[in-house]
Amino acid sequence: MDTPTGGRNPLIQGRFDGSPDSVMTAINASIDMDLRFWAEDIAGSKAHARMLAKQGIIAADSAEKILAGLDTIAGELAAGTFKTDPALEDIHMHVEARLAQLIGPEAGLLHTARSRNDQVATDFRLWVRNAIDRLDAELAAFMAALLDQAEAHAATVMPGFTHLQTAQPVTLGHHLMAYVQMTARDRGRLADARRRLNESPLGAAALAGTGFAIDRHATAADLGFDRPMANAMDAVSDRDFALELLSALAIAGGHLSRLAEEMVLWASAPFSFITLSERFSTGSSIMPQKRNPDAAELVRAKTGRLFGSLQALLVAMKGLPLAYSKDMQEDKPPVFEAVDAFALAIAAMTGQVRDLRVNPARMRQEAGRGYSTATDLADWLVREAGLTFREAHHVTGRVVRLAEAEGLDSLADLDLAALQGVDARIGPAVFDVLSVEASVASRQSLGGTAPERVREAAAAARAAWL
Repeated sequence: MDTPTGGRNPLIQGRFDGSPDSVMTAINASIDMDLRFWAEDIAGSKAHARMLAKQGIIAADSAEKILAGLDTIAGELAAGTFKTDPALEDIHMHVEARLAQLIGPEAGLLHTARSRNDQVATDFRLWVRNAIDRLDAELAAFMAALLDQAEAHAATVMPGFTHLQTAQPVTLGHHLMAYVQMTARDRGRLADARRRLNESPLGAAALAGTGFAIDRHATAADLGFDRPMANAMDAVSDRDFALELLSALAIAGGHLSRLAEEMVLWASAPFSFITLSERFSTGSSIMPQKRNPDAAELVRAKTGRLFGSLQALLVAMKGLPLAYSKDMQEDKPPVFEAVDAFALAIAAMTGQVRDLRVNPARMRQEAGRGYSTATDLADWLVREAGLTFREAHHVTGRVVRLAEAEGLDSLADLDLAALQGVDARIGPAVFDVLSVEASVASRQSLGGTAPERVREAAAAARAAWL
């Protein structure tokens, strides 16, 4: 593509006599970023051309030439042979200029009854919609990996934590099902965002609509939108759809980061709960024995990019008067960066979960320590000995102090005489509830950690989401 004379965009230079400063050309051009949605731009232009011909605004043979030219341009873009020039500013002007080279002056008919304002809004919505569909598929694969592991380890006992202190015995399946629920909400947020964004700005023109007898419903349907946007000014100036995507990704990234943190901990020698796959680990440049959880650590770090992208776009949009301002050219980099970062993070987490090797013996060992069945003792005192829970809590606290004084790791290691020395109402049946297996099996309430409940929850999640 030839460089325009004087560095000014030849398609819109009529108002100007001189050439722009080189800095103006550099700051004004967006082709390096919006080249990314060339396919959406071509799709929008083709829908617009078909509608113009159907409405009799342009001749049918002109529309056919335009559509054929757009197909040629799409082939060049797909093949990587399309040449760009910063003076043409953006993907829209590049396509129109190349179309003029291919079919001549009739290329100028394509921009009838539209503006770059509604054009970029349409392209961006289409791109975000496609990105949501891709990321939802990635989240579905992640959810499937979690469910596979949760079902395989529905009865694998491990310590449950609060404040990162041993709390009660749970199962690994129960723990992983918590992330399944988080992922379900993440997918729900993306679905909600997709539903709201699926309205077409095309035909809103610059901000006021157009005097041509266009059919916005036709172009909306052609592009797979549910309906046209109701207000032309809102159509060109709204970026809620991008903010909703970034918000959803920031929350989802936070969930990935929490799991990544746990995997880093669990894979460390003091825990030794899991072994991470060599495919998602690295070595040390100096310590040959190391297997570093770099993939999990980088997932944690990617979350910062997601949060930063959301903040960047919020700040860019917060003070803009209606309708379009050039500030909105900066809406795409944070979205592109966030989508790329999240796609990489979710793929890495899916692989790590899928390849995870679990050490059940080590998990069981730690589940029995820290007096994790203390609540089971308190519950037993309420059910079998008739104590109020608050009184049972005090008795159990004294039993824990006794076990600590005797250097025992588990309440089940105390003998009956020692227990009755704390409270004579404790009988031999108490040992039926003090093992970690009994504790886990007893948690039968909806959402509980009992293996049967875990398997039921996994089956329900599969039916609902996969």
